[in-house]
Amino acid sequence: MSQPINCFKAYDIRGELNVELTEAIAYRIGRGFAQELNAKTVLVGGDVRLTSAPLKLALAAGLIDGGAKVIDLGVTGTEEIYFATKHLGVDGGIEVTASHNPINYNGMKLVKAGSVPISGDTGLNAIKMAAETFSDADVDARLMHYTAGEAIDDSAFFSGHCHVKEAILTATAGYETQDCLSDYAEHVVSYIDTNKLTPLKIVTNAGNGAAGKALDAIEAIFQKKQVPVEFIKVHHEANGLFPNGIPNPLLVENRADTAQAVKDHGADFGIAWDGDFDRCFLFDEQGRFIEGYYIVGLLAQAFIDKEPEAKIIYDPRVFWNTEDIIKQAGGTPIKSKTGHAFIKERMRKEDAVYGGEMSAHHYFRDFAYCDSGMIPWLLVAELMSTREQSLSAMVDARISAFPSSGEINSVLKDADAAIARIKAKYEGDALVVDHTDGIGYEFANWRFNLRKSNTEPVIRLNVEAKGDMQLMETKTAELVALIRDE
Repeated sequence: MSQPINCFKAYDIRGELNVELTEAIAYRIGRGFAQELNAKTVLVGGDVRLTSAPLKLALAAGLIDGGAKVIDLGVTGTEEIYFATKHLGVDGGIEVTASHNPINYNGMKLVKAGSVPISGDTGLNAIKMAAETFSDADVDARLMHYTAGEAIDDSAFFSGHCHVKEAILTATAGYETQDCLSDYAEHVVSYIDTNKLTPLKIVTNAGNGAAGKALDAIEAIFQKKQVPVEFIKVHHEANGLFPNGIPNPLLVENRADTAQAVKDHGADFGIAWDGDFDRCFLFDEQGRFIEGYYIVGLLAQAFIDKEPEAKIIYDPRVFWNTEDIIKQAGGTPIKSKTGHAFIKERMRKEDAVYGGEMSAHHYFRDFAYCDSGMIPWLLVAELMSTREQSLSAMVDARISAFPSSGEINSVLKDADAAIARIKAKYEGDALVVDHTDGIGYEFANWRFNLRKSNTEPVIRLNVEAKGDMQLMETKTAELVALIRDE
């Protein structure tokens, strides 16, 4: 007999430890993954959380029992798994990470050969069903083998103790460790011409997560090439206890350390990452946080400079600035539904060089169409150098031209009723009605997008205008009041 598994989401695996996600469930997931994909070789890695190591080793045991050889890359960011899965030509990769979720959570991000994402309708549901079929007795017996007879006590999860013994895995023909960090670092640096970089001082905040190790590898390449970039490192050392808080720069309260370091050191700009560093967030030389929306426009420009007429994918929440930049530069703008699976699929279909979301996810064709938190800041540094402009100078004109509200979330009892109120008031006057993702209404000088969350009773609003900050602010306040009028 087995238990239902409740940590599978639409695009990944996330769950509360000891409730939705345990070592036994990690073992089941690994075994189900190998079985459903008929995988012969699978990469595994994990972020710095203390619970990631025991989960990863239990996952590896399940993969081995499912018939796969396991290559363990150690402590990694999600994008290192994306890179190595394609680079090494293996059948799949799994990163154990909870990204920016609370300390009592963990999860997994899964890809198949070529780093193609696995979501609900492309294999994730099948893996869940397979994982649920293994009997409790069978799973317990196999875990006892890999733990040298030690029964797993999930209450010890936070001790950092790995119940599945790496020594037992190592003695198994199907397990080996490997280091792909230097190959990964060389690849991401290849997106820029390091000879074009002018002297820069950059504040970096790894948030005690997995980004520090990757940054050090990039810095080593810069030093070898005598690139004139100085890094000021904040919360750099990996620490699974996260003494400075869970790394999530989307939260306003988590930005102060990066902003202050930029000002204190007179840096040219600052970077902060989330825990598995698949997203990066930028601060200008004044310590001001730059909304991800405007970074999408900068990166679109950077790629069209390198590849005229390039196709650029973007999400429909806010896009007037992005479209304007792409069209002026001679590129091809293409709108896609929000979400990594949709963006990656559309990029493959269109052979687009770059895709960007306002949420700070940036996708790159030559990075297996996957998202990276290291490539964006490298491209921004190159753009600043070649244009001889500060980051603030590059974004201020765009903010003035297309002011945006940023994403505003409202927790509601009845999200559908709120959407009905908005439709009743605005749809009749809209010049354009777009249902790419949620509802998007365009008027002469302003527009908005309203989306309902798939996982919680939340509505997400984004508003933008053409050259009129006051109009944007007025319409934002008007919409929020109507949305929250319960």
